[in-house]
Amino acid sequence: MAMVVARQQHSGSSSGGSISKHLDAGKYVRYTAEQVEALERVYAECPKPSSLRRQQLIRECPILSNIEAKQIKVWFQNRRCREKQRKEASRLQTVNRKLTAMNKLLMEENDRLQKQVSQLVCENGYMRQQLQNASAATTDASCESVVTTPQHSLRDANNPAGLLSIAEETLAEFLSKATGTAVDWVQMPGMKPGPDSVGIFAISHSCSGVAARACGLVSLEPTKIAEILKDRPSWFRDCRSLEVFTMFPAGNGGTIELIYTQIYAPTTLAPARDFWTIRYTTSLDNGSLVVCERSLSGSGAGPNVAAASQFVRGEMLPSGYLIRPCEGGGSIIHIVDHLNLEAWSVPEVLRPLYESSKVVAQKMTIAALRYIRQIAQETSGEVVYGLGRQPAVLRTFSQRLSRGFNDAVNGFNDDGWSIMSCDGAEDVIVSVNSTKSLCATSTHSNSLSLLGGILCAKASMLLQNVPPAVLVRFLREHRSEWADFNVDAYSAAALKASSFAYPGMRPTRFTGSQIIMPLGHTIEHEEMLEVIRLEGHSLAQEDAFVSRDIHLLQICSGIDENAVGTCSELVFAPIDEMFPDDAPLLPSGFRVIPLDPKSVELNGDTQDTLTAHRTLDLTSSLEVGPATNLASGDASSNSNARSVLTIAFQFPFETSLQDSIAAMARQYVRSVISSVQRVAMAISPSGLSPTVGPKLSPGSPEALTLAHWICQSYSYHLGTELTRSDSEGADSVLKSLWHHPDAILCCSLKVVGQDYPFSHAYFVAHPVFVFANQAGLDMLETTLVALQDITLDKIFDESGRKVLFSEFSKIMQQGFACMPAGICMSTMGRHVSYEQAIAWKVLAAEESTVHCLAFSFVNWSFV
Repeated sequence: MAMVVARQQHSGSSSGGSISKHLDAGKYVRYTAEQVEALERVYAECPKPSSLRRQQLIRECPILSNIEAKQIKVWFQNRRCREKQRKEASRLQTVNRKLTAMNKLLMEENDRLQKQVSQLVCENGYMRQQLQNASAATTDASCESVVTTPQHSLRDANNPAGLLSIAEETLAEFLSKATGTAVDWVQMPGMKPGPDSVGIFAISHSCSGVAARACGLVSLEPTKIAEILKDRPSWFRDCRSLEVFTMFPAGNGGTIELIYTQIYAPTTLAPARDFWTIRYTTSLDNGSLVVCERSLSGSGAGPNVAAASQFVRGEMLPSGYLIRPCEGGGSIIHIVDHLNLEAWSVPEVLRPLYESSKVVAQKMTIAALRYIRQIAQETSGEVVYGLGRQPAVLRTFSQRLSRGFNDAVNGFNDDGWSIMSCDGAEDVIVSVNSTKSLCATSTHSNSLSLLGGILCAKASMLLQNVPPAVLVRFLREHRSEWADFNVDAYSAAALKASSFAYPGMRPTRFTGSQIIMPLGHTIEHEEMLEVIRLEGHSLAQEDAFVSRDIHLLQICSGIDENAVGTCSELVFAPIDEMFPDDAPLLPSGFRVIPLDPKSVELNGDTQDTLTAHRTLDLTSSLEVGPATNLASGDASSNSNARSVLTIAFQFPFETSLQDSIAAMARQYVRSVISSVQRVAMAISPSGLSPTVGPKLSPGSPEALTLAHWICQSYSYHLGTELTRSDSEGADSVLKSLWHHPDAILCCSLKVVGQDYPFSHAYFVAHPVFVFANQAGLDMLETTLVALQDITLDKIFDESGRKVLFSEFSKIMQQGFACMPAGICMSTMGRHVSYEQAIAWKVLAAEESTVHCLAFSFVNWSFV
């Protein structure tokens, strides 16, 4: 029988004690297996028992009666010490395995970079030789570091053998990007690898399409990682759906799948994307697991034929995941995302979002690696969340909030969304859904069967020189600066009880205070989940002591100012204070997406494109006051930073109240936009404070003022009316101008503090368009948000510019000029013919000063 011994401590002996007794007291105490088992049971319950507990243990366990209480105390001390040493040894072994794996990864990355350097040196020498030969024919034959990937049609892949051939080719090209030099990778700006970093990140340089790459170490097995990453909607917040159409086995225990994927559009100003791809999962000879994917060309519309018109077909070049097992557990992951997002299909101002590898890295590549690490830490018990909820439950709430907000922004037809009838000049888009179900599960007691549907009011606007992280952080911490408590109370009451409080809701006083209760956050704090309690008290005497608090479930992300190109979001939804797992959610909120700064060449110098009038769509209250001198020396060096703000608010409604709720929603979003603009100007680093014209009516007052000035100036200079309005309403002039068949465009004149420039070349290079009616937007094939990036030199051809030069002095002196028929160009590169172009000065009524130039293109059409 195994025996456990411990040094018997001598507590003292009488002076008359015998020598033998003294020697016995100094011997080791031997513990039997039964004694050790009894002590271990107590240790499992209480590793550090008190003196009373030890004495009780001796009384209750006869087998310990021959052991002194002091000796039992020593046993527990030794046991805790051994436990601590064992944990520390295990931790050090884990750290050593991680460092060994990371060192291996860094050595491989160094070898890859060495190969890339050698290849670049070879290419440099080759190019130098070609330049010396000065041969145009051979110059085009210069070697490229980018692998060109041929399109594979669905017609060529109508049999397993053809698909397997495509899959093997995709595998080879993906591996050449993941571990080779097929793409010229450069380090992701602001993401320096280090001991505590998530991984190693790179983006493509001089590559067809946009590509991003990540390498990292994760403490999960390869098969588990592949299972998670293949479920793209679970971690890629912009993925609306992924459906596997065909799947059959391939060699090495692998599978081949044909997949249709839909991706949400980030704003209301661009269409969504969809992809037809082939996905190949297989194992390599070295034990690695590979999941690679690429696009198949073809006209397949996928399962959602009804919504096909709302999507633009994107292309996925060979991409995927290489997952290698590590000794002692865990895996090394290589992730590559290589896309062509068809940037031509979006307004020019938004194209940086579709042409930036940094955006792909942040949204897909880094997000995938972070999600895997999040799951790994949750599995190991390292992540602790509040309210006693499991991390997976709270993560599900975050995903539901994000998906609900994306659904509201996109408004897909097959989800039941349709745009409410409007005249086209509305600043806020209102869409309605009478079929949408708010319940997470069919078992929820509050089925909301009495609801007529969901109504969404949304708008997008362009912000200049406003840090997205700072703006979203302010909106989160100062809700009372922009929110209306009564609107929050209406949505909360409707969702809670199916009894509609609008417009007859009980009077409530909002105290202005909000209490933020954190629930959890991701491991790098890039996203926070929290409950907001808005304190309110009833003003009715019978309910004077009844709390009218409102609870909102909210996610906030992208508030780290040091993060590169991160999208910042604040999304929230009313929720019951009991916080049930299947609570219906109706998300609303804000999304701010940074755009890469843009510059133009002017007189040989590169200057930032800074517009005098910041056109923010009709939703942003078009500025018609004197332009701000954005080129002044006191402006911030980052004053060319631009971002797109998208706002979407959802409201439940009864069928009988649809029109009144729509009017309330539109007006509420307008008030929120006004508040956000005020906040944006306050937090702008350069302290810009543009002057806004007089407000004549709710909605779009400055656009209305400009419309009056345009029509009055036209009548003053040409002696005839530009529009005829049968209504005497305050907004009738704007509506008539908006629907005028001729394309009417306005461009700013006040540039760099001048009333107007006298140099023809200077004039043509600088004035930007600040307003256009619907026909003008159609002719230029653009939107009001993108209008600010278009200048006169971009729409006139050479002959048109010459005519404008010759007529410019006449316009300035006479006030107007009529130019002959000609050709101009849209932003999509299409030629537009017009029978006549009329230009006139727009005068500000109060000041009789020149505000801008207006152009009317008569009887225009695409050539």
